[in-house]
Amino acid sequence: MSVEEGTANHGRLLGTVHGPQDVKRMTAEQLDILAAEIRDFLIAKVSRTGGHVGPNLGVVELTLAMHRVFDSPRDRLLFDTGHQAYVHKILTGRQEGFDKLRQRGGLSGYPSQAESEHDLIENSHASTALSYADGLAKAYALRGEKRSVVAVVGDGALTGGMCWEALNNIATAGNPLVIVVNDNGRSYSPTIGGLADHLSSLRLNPGYEKVLDTVKDALGNTPFVGKPMYEVLHAVKKGIKDAVAPQAMFEDLGIKYVGPVDGHDVPAVEAALRAAKNFGGPVIVHAVTRKGYGYRPAEDDEADCLHGPGAFDAETGKLLAVPSVKWTNVFADELVAIADERPDVVGITAAMAEPTGIATLARKYPERVYDVGIAEQHAATSAAGLAMGGLHPVVAVYATFLNRAFDQVLLDVAMHKLPVTFVLDRAGITGPDGPSHYGIWDMSVFGVVPGLRIAAPRDSATLREELREAVAVDDGPTILRFPTGTVAADLPAVRRVGPVDVLAESARTDVLLVAVGSFAGLGVEVAARVAEQGYGVTVVDPRWVRPVPAELVELASAHRLVVTVEDGVRIGGVGSALAQAMRDADVRVPVKDLGVAADWHPHGSRAQILADLRLTAQDVARDVTGWISGLDAAPVDPATNGARAQS
Repeated sequence: MSVEEGTANHGRLLGTVHGPQDVKRMTAEQLDILAAEIRDFLIAKVSRTGGHVGPNLGVVELTLAMHRVFDSPRDRLLFDTGHQAYVHKILTGRQEGFDKLRQRGGLSGYPSQAESEHDLIENSHASTALSYADGLAKAYALRGEKRSVVAVVGDGALTGGMCWEALNNIATAGNPLVIVVNDNGRSYSPTIGGLADHLSSLRLNPGYEKVLDTVKDALGNTPFVGKPMYEVLHAVKKGIKDAVAPQAMFEDLGIKYVGPVDGHDVPAVEAALRAAKNFGGPVIVHAVTRKGYGYRPAEDDEADCLHGPGAFDAETGKLLAVPSVKWTNVFADELVAIADERPDVVGITAAMAEPTGIATLARKYPERVYDVGIAEQHAATSAAGLAMGGLHPVVAVYATFLNRAFDQVLLDVAMHKLPVTFVLDRAGITGPDGPSHYGIWDMSVFGVVPGLRIAAPRDSATLREELREAVAVDDGPTILRFPTGTVAADLPAVRRVGPVDVLAESARTDVLLVAVGSFAGLGVEVAARVAEQGYGVTVVDPRWVRPVPAELVELASAHRLVVTVEDGVRIGGVGSALAQAMRDADVRVPVKDLGVAADWHPHGSRAQILADLRLTAQDVARDVTGWISGLDAAPVDPATNGARAQS
């Protein structure tokens, strides 16, 4: 039977679910059937749109139990990270939206306040939910509101520093708060059954708590920070079973522990959650789950259990898209080639070895790659230490995630003039994952860092070239940024002026079009369109956009108008930096800067969003033609550098 047939034949129970109240009325047998129907539904829908299928297959029963025990939206359910909230969306009346999941007009791939009152935090960056939960619990306590706060945290997210900071504060505050650790990091036999339930209830019984408090008072206080905190969190990551008397360790912190429970057993999870809800203080419920549970292709996928594939065949789990050379692939191959030549080059990643390409280096030189977990701040400062020790670290992360480590890049790396190369994958507008994943901030945010050089390759040849140039820098940090998806066709330069590539030029020097990175091809197309109107356009790729090359300023001085196009926010972007450099050099040529408005742009395809932003060849050509013809009709004061308002 196909997945579609299974969905049609066995989806009748799921069709009766319009909100959490419908799940509360179901029997144990009905819940088992519903869980199977939800998995069929997820596979059928996500196989067409792409999305985070593996994580959600693993939290079906866990989410069912949460909605049976707690009363959303009065009780707040927070997901860290938000990509494991698909089942939550199904149970809160959003089944129809899955036909266009992560597409324009459809559901977001993460919690969304605009979609439902059941969603509160729109997080898709890990390790944040416990801090949100701590603040919510404090607010409800201060306001006298009897509302439960539940944070679902993956065992991987516990490697993030914010979780450690939040747990310390949660323990100290002592407010009612349930932390569900969704542990899918390893598979082992969970402790379940009547005896386990009895022991959990005993540990959470208020009378038992009073006795325990008496013993604690006699023994004295236990510190809330330092080694005890480390041991507790480390025990959670290891799965608790290897720790001696883990409940005692959590009690030392002031956080109760229940588990481990089978996260695919609804009654077992319910029992743990009800006990935690009634306790009246912070409780960790440790649920052991399997990523991709119930779908053989996901369970057998050793890389990431079909964590976040594109559209795939529902029967086999195989991707439908024709394989192509990705930007990430080019980087990964060139990094290995460089490592072959330079034993001082090492790789660092923050729990994303495969998606960023660092895994390719790890397979050949495992001793030269460090995965620090979801800890970008630590990654940056650890890289500083590696550089101080005589190595050249290459830190590969998504562009959106490096924002979390700005202080470390600024003060721990750049201030010490250390040779660390940050490679930013998924730079610019990435599309379906939505605003929290758009890598549009890096050129503005990191452009203010003294001594930091930023490169933006336009194709595979320049990516390889600029990566080599970056690791050759030995007196400060470098950033290499590139977009997601298939790498652009190589676009050779007509000539090179210093570090600047000239991609197209005309006998007339009306417009200098500065096309940053992946917009190089668009720049050449724009030049051809504007030429049809009788104007000459010189298209250049700066290659290294920060600091602004002096040669780029010289080229600007030879033209009547300068236009910049970049896949990043305009405020503080490349266009802004070039305009400032021109003012400093007393080059009085007007500048128009095109880029992304500093806003929260909705999810959709990259092409749709760029069209909304009027960053297409047709739109840019129309604007450039209008601006240069306007100079002919009514010359403006050349002392004024213009800036286009972006809607």
